[in-house]
Amino acid sequence: MRFRHPDGSTVHLAYCTNVHPAENLDGVRAQLRDHCEPVRRRLGRDRLGIGLWLARDAARTLINDPAELRALRSELDSRGLEVVTLNGFPYEGFGADEVKYRVYRPDWTEPDRLAHTTDLARLLAALLPDDATEGTISTLPLAWRTPYDGDPEAARTARSALITLAQRLDALAEMTGKSIRIGLEPEPGCTVETTADAIAPLTDVGHDRIGICVDTCHLATSFEDPATALDALAAAGIRIVKSQLSAALHAEDPHLPEVRTALAAFAEPRFLHQTRTSTAAGLRGTDDLDEAVAGRALPDSTPWRAHFHVPLHAPPAPPLTSTLPVLRDTLARLVGGPAPLTRHLEVETYTWQALPAELRPRTRTQLADGIAAELTLARDLLVDLGLKELP
Repeated sequence: MRFRHPDGSTVHLAYCTNVHPAENLDGVRAQLRDHCEPVRRRLGRDRLGIGLWLARDAARTLINDPAELRALRSELDSRGLEVVTLNGFPYEGFGADEVKYRVYRPDWTEPDRLAHTTDLARLLAALLPDDATEGTISTLPLAWRTPYDGDPEAARTARSALITLAQRLDALAEMTGKSIRIGLEPEPGCTVETTADAIAPLTDVGHDRIGICVDTCHLATSFEDPATALDALAAAGIRIVKSQLSAALHAEDPHLPEVRTALAAFAEPRFLHQTRTSTAAGLRGTDDLDEAVAGRALPDSTPWRAHFHVPLHAPPAPPLTSTLPVLRDTLARLVGGPAPLTRHLEVETYTWQALPAELRPRTRTQLADGIAAELTLARDLLVDLGLKELP
């Protein structure tokens, strides 16, 4: 979906396909047929943006077979779909029964991460619509904090990999006329957990093609204030490459037994749900939600937030809620001013099938309806901020 900002620039809104498991190219094509096109039809749009997730095997197939790449581009066109952004965070296995810590490997100290991201940049340059010259890719924020943190050699290796990537992106732009940028996506538990944590390493890399992806669920989980966070990035000259529009799980009164019971329903074995609380002594947290609800791992006199991407249009029932207000505030700062701070927005609720059983979509139709409802909410927010929806 495209929108005209009051300054005349185009802002793109997509939804991320990592909600649909696919490890190979056949799986990607099935996503387009069974999910993405039906969502577009529900929205009554001739064109729908998707934030494509290409796992390692799918990406390698496309890199090694130009005919397959041309066929994918043709299929996107024929189904009324367009791609200006990729989710390059998960490498493979995102549809596995248990993902947890695996999603952080390979990290930016490992050659496979650089190779895969280079592949994604080449593919995105070929998949961009004819009238688009800029593409973006989100990636993991260097590494999970252990064993990376405190290891100067790991930091040097990651910095070198990102500088090499930036040089490759420069060469790609020279060759294709397509400008591809990469955004580190701060996430709780990682070495870059917050937007503030991103400033030093991105300043150290010092290249315009390497910036930040602001995920509003992660921002909220770490109790970051949107205005403070975005102003600090601007002051440091850090480019906001893209933003993922998502909402975290919020518990106002975690000391109450009924709140603990409600939270426990969201503790599940597939994804990691880092949980945080903001205290007078600073941010406290656990790596997963079950650690928080099971005992005294976290202080419970202040609200808790969990890294669980809940549907934007359907917050959980009381006594829980979502951090949709943080999304609203962040979006207003991102695109509500005289010029957009980023032009690529991506709804990223990948946890539909991890919701408590009674909240999960039971059919493809229900899932498509839910994704369409999320995009409708995001569209309405953009229109309320003065953007005009384009055909």
